[in-house]
Amino acid sequence: MNPSLKLFLALIISLEITFTTHLTGNILIIVAALAYLILSRVPVTKIIKPLLITLIPAAALFSTIAFFSPEHNVRFAWVLVSRLYCYVSVGAAVTLTTPKLDLIHSLEQNCHLPSKFAYGFLAALNLIPRIIQAVKSIRVAGEMRGVTLHWWSPTLYFKAILAAISWADQLAQAMETHGFVEGAPRTAAQVIPLRKVDWACFVVILIVIQLILIALP
Repeated sequence: MNPSLKLFLALIISLEITFTTHLTGNILIIVAALAYLILSRVPVTKIIKPLLITLIPAAALFSTIAFFSPEHNVRFAWVLVSRLYCYVSVGAAVTLTTPKLDLIHSLEQNCHLPSKFAYGFLAALNLIPRIIQAVKSIRVAGEMRGVTLHWWSPTLYFKAILAAISWADQLAQAMETHGFVEGAPRTAAQVIPLRKVDWACFVVILIVIQLILIALP
């Protein structure tokens, strides 16, 4: 499916389950999302990791509603837990099966996202590894001077922000040097098609979700 349609479908599903209390529907959506991840050959470790991380807030949410709320509504507690896992599983079905570069190109080409925002997202994604490495270098440099910079030290992040500002200026100059002009028409080296079959899959999945949330008890 087209990356943009896949993202919009995930947003629609997440918005819709926010206003429903359909436990069976939430469970079916979770199972479908996990099945899609498995069929897409996503490594099992990448699937299990977000599910385990979500277990902590899910347990806190369940215990709060089921044991400490005035109604002690266990069913509603399970609804909220399943809704939380719906968000995680549906989000993982998009992020773990869609290359970030394809998604940004699709938003630019198919949804007419301004180029400056598209290239801004690309720049941010590409700078993340450099920022992580810069933080490590800053901590090592501090230890060489006998200064220990913990992860909560403001000095550590202030220096990282200064480095990021310098990189952003260099990136802007590089884009201008390579002929980037805001608002000018551009060609695409990688074309992301928006086919009829993508729309068909989008509509069919959306109809199935409505049937699940409306028809099932």
